[in-house]
Amino acid sequence: MAEHVQEYFVWAVQVMRGPRGTNSALEGDLDELFHQSMSSDSVILLETVNFAAEKHRNQRRKDAEQTPYITHPIGVARILSHEGGITDIEVLQAALLHDTVEDTDTSIGELQIVFGQTVARLVQEVTDDKALSKEETKRKQVEYAPHASHQAKLVKLADKLYNLRDINRSTPTGWSTERVQEYFVWAAQVVRGLRGTNPALERQLEELFKQRGVEL
Repeated sequence: MAEHVQEYFVWAVQVMRGPRGTNSALEGDLDELFHQSMSSDSVILLETVNFAAEKHRNQRRKDAEQTPYITHPIGVARILSHEGGITDIEVLQAALLHDTVEDTDTSIGELQIVFGQTVARLVQEVTDDKALSKEETKRKQVEYAPHASHQAKLVKLADKLYNLRDINRSTPTGWSTERVQEYFVWAAQVVRGLRGTNPALERQLEELFKQRGVEL
């Protein structure tokens, strides 16, 4: 099994050397995975990335560049690992999978079978109810944040941090200045309920809110 895994990584690196320059951020994140290719956790993460990429394969972000959606869950997992110091493999898996149930045909049952009870539970904790209106969904996120498990709070913090940075980088198509500000105000309300989870990530969020004149 180990030999097959190593062969796969060697082949993947060769492929990556060809079309470099397509998406530098995603390529950088993949490089990090390749450099750790023989650890068991990295193999697990690679399988999780592959699952998420397949599920999100036809989806794009709402930025002007219409970035492939998979860059978002990968980015959220990377924030947890590189900025939050998180090594809990199940938290990183949940980060990679956090939008699969909400935005694709994936079910919690499927995640339980493929990734186990803990990962499925974490994804369920951060998944919005599609039956609710946008306003009700936002209200529920604010209400639920303080009651989420510590692991789910980590995913939520990293998700908010990624999204706020992304909005600063490239305003979603069709969003007015007022809508952007409203999003920051709402995100701050959610983050207030997540305080005390990870100081490093919270400092980064505080700085973003400060730049927008939003109180935490």
